[in-house]
Order: sequence, then C-alpha cells, then structure tokens
Amino acid sequence: MSDPTPEIFDMLILNGAIEVVGVDPISNEFLYSMTEKMVDIMPEVYQEHMNQVNNQIMNLWQDGFLNVDLLDSNPLVTLTDKAFNVEELNNMDTELFECLNEIKRVLAK
Repeated sequence: MSDPTPEIFDMLILNGAIEVVGVDPISNEFLYSMTEKMVDIMPEVYQEHMNQVNNQIMNLWQDGFLNVDLLDSNPLVTLTDKAFNVEELNNMDTELFECLNEIKRVLAK
C-alpha cells in the first residue's frame, strides 16, 4: 500500500489549510504554516499542533529564552537575551531550537 501522506499534504495546500511561509536557510526546504482553515478541515490535527506549540513555548519560557505574560488573555511573546546566546543555543534540544528559530522568524516580520 502506498503512503497517503503526499496526497493529504497536497489536499491541505489546495484547500488553504497549510501554506508556504518561507525557505529553511539550512536545508533549502519549504517551511509551511497551518492556517485557521485547518480547524474546519482537520480539527484534531489543528488541536494537536496547537497543544504542541503551546508546550514548546512554555518550555522556552521556563528555560528563559522567551518572555511571556501568562496572566494576559492574549499574551505577547518576546525574546530574551538568552535566545541569542550562541553557547545556550548550542546546548538546546533540537526540537526546541527549531521552535525558537521559527519564533524568531515570525517576530522578524
């Protein structure tokens, strides 16, 4: 049986649930982002993604890479000096490092 992933991925792009947001400077592969249309098309995937993003942001906040006002209903996320410290970045978990780089990319817009 063939892998259905490419067909699902194509369907999500064509329906506007994911979109190209840039190119990874290291791998030269496209970077994608979910849109709010994912809520209607695949709500369970959207919810899982949001849970993962929230957990990563909490971890980055706890580790001192981000400032987040958790008491605000719409908290503003900002970078700390530690988020630019090369020594600290070299010691990070790969998944959190990639998440932090995505946050930097979004905030730079």
